[in-house]
Amino acid sequence: MSDINSSIPEPDVSAEHPISEHWVWVGAHRPPCPRVLFEHMTSDWEVAEASSDVHPAASFARERRESLAGQFPGKTLVVATGNPKVRANDTDYRFRPGTDFFYLTGCGEPDAVLVITPGAGGSRSTLYVPERRDHQTHEFFTDARYGELWVGARRGVREAAIFYQIDTAPLDHLEKDLSSLAATDVLCLRGIDPQVDGLISAHGDDELLASTLSENRLVKDDYEIAQLRLAIDYTVKGFEDVVAALPAAEGRGERVIEGVFNLRARVEGNDVGYATIAASGSNATILHWVENDGAVRAGDLLLLDAGIECHDLYTADVTRTMPVSGTFSAAQRRIYELVRAAQEAGIAAVKPGVSFMAPNDAAMQVLAQGLFELGILREEPATALRRDRQLHRRYTLHGVSHMLGIDVHDCSNARNDVYLGELKVGYVLTVEPGLYFQANDLTVPEEYRGIGVRIEDDILVTSDGAINLSAALPRDPDEVEAWMAGIWESGETNLRL
Repeated sequence: MSDINSSIPEPDVSAEHPISEHWVWVGAHRPPCPRVLFEHMTSDWEVAEASSDVHPAASFARERRESLAGQFPGKTLVVATGNPKVRANDTDYRFRPGTDFFYLTGCGEPDAVLVITPGAGGSRSTLYVPERRDHQTHEFFTDARYGELWVGARRGVREAAIFYQIDTAPLDHLEKDLSSLAATDVLCLRGIDPQVDGLISAHGDDELLASTLSENRLVKDDYEIAQLRLAIDYTVKGFEDVVAALPAAEGRGERVIEGVFNLRARVEGNDVGYATIAASGSNATILHWVENDGAVRAGDLLLLDAGIECHDLYTADVTRTMPVSGTFSAAQRRIYELVRAAQEAGIAAVKPGVSFMAPNDAAMQVLAQGLFELGILREEPATALRRDRQLHRRYTLHGVSHMLGIDVHDCSNARNDVYLGELKVGYVLTVEPGLYFQANDLTVPEEYRGIGVRIEDDILVTSDGAINLSAALPRDPDEVEAWMAGIWESGETNLRL
């Protein structure tokens, strides 16, 4: 029997690029694509009109770029977003844009690069983004990482210009455009995109660019504060979901707690802002317990440290410690009330003009005094707290505050003297004292061993003090018990979406 395809030779799949009259090479470990299929797949597609939607933070991002350019007169600034990260073999983690890049653009596309150039009439910002992998090339149906039939449409050059209200250019023009600039005039935010780093000679002020960006982000504008409030509102719902699910978690474990909270994070926001800490019993004495595979038992405390990241990536960071049974034991309540008093002192210390360490110092004074009165700390608090002693830290372990924003530990590249300097209006920081008594700590009375308590809230510095943005979640132990009982008695749950 004759074969109608006998005149078409089989492709030489051993060749690096077996492109021919009949075949199109589409990548390693993939069979070549018949050209007739290529032509069929790339024709007869309706061209979608570009949306006229504008990112709600576009005007804020423009102001941020202009402010940054003014801090580096005469310099070109290059800020990349980064690339997809491989999870295993040919599968990637869900992409999250670089923090500083997102702050300056609002753009969530992978591989993109922002270039801010000086000019006589002011700075000019150009967003370099990949061209769309749409129906005009085979990549839209053969490229599993970027092709639109694999991952959906992304904004290309034209669409990005409209949505982000910024000049745009194809990403493949970046190298040529940068090569025309004097190396001494270009600063790069390094360590985000290795390919971009390789295009630009290292400059002594590259680190200054990184620290300046972090320091600019310390003060939150109105849009950022609104996004943080939104993330916290979602997080409150997540904590309520967890309380409703606590009876089901008994006998099934901490995975239930993590899973229920993380469900709310995906339903309401982009994701969790960091790995959820769902620590029951003595696991609560491990600061970053993220295994979440322990048992949940009546009589134990549950320490839930969790935050939801909203769609614009700002994240909450809240901790509550609650009794699994709904009622604190006498020993648990004693430790809880001490931590609560320390947090109250820390929050009261937050105001513009004070040192970043003021909330920490106020909270530690309360904790040290309480530990002394419990007989756990053997030295007078004034002695134990001395810089050359700090014996209280066996039971407290960590500082009380960190900055909060797009990152859960925000503004990490800020210079030490700035980060630890005076609090300013618009800063958002956590206040989160804790006490952690290890199960095998012989310096602690037996009734307290295995108890871990942390209470954390997100605090906005205002002109006349501070606002607790996460105050909707109860902290007083009586109110915590009533809150839990109310959720259980009502039988209602926010999980009925």
